[in-house]
Amino acid sequence: MVLLHVGYLSLAPIEVALFHRPFLIWLGIPALIVLVAANALRIWAIRALSVHWNMQIVASQSLGAVSTGPYRWIRHPNYVAVFFEVAALPLVHTAWLTALVATLAHIALLKGRIAAEERILMSDPAYVRQMGSKPRFVPRLT
Repeated sequence: MVLLHVGYLSLAPIEVALFHRPFLIWLGIPALIVLVAANALRIWAIRALSVHWNMQIVASQSLGAVSTGPYRWIRHPNYVAVFFEVAALPLVHTAWLTALVATLAHIALLKGRIAAEERILMSDPAYVRQMGSKPRFVPRLT
């Protein structure tokens, strides 16, 4: 998954050069702010996971459910962060086509991964008790 993430984001410089995309400050600066915020969220999520974090889908029920950091509010903050990174990075360089294609490809890729991960996580009654009522991606605003 990391190679795909890097692969489709490497299209941004090609798009910028091929289509002579100018830097647009009104797009680049907000996209950079989103990119920095997404990186901060991803680091916070990974730090909260501690020994739970890995790149593969594995059953880690013996370690217990993580409900600290951003996991207090949602079940998948790392995926939220990566989604915004994938969308924002090309937009910093006005590579809107790459942003669109990469975001759609990333959604398709993550759809299956998250479903598989949820099957494993939700098979643990302790996880369901602790995290099952929390939304996947967007915190409740109430």
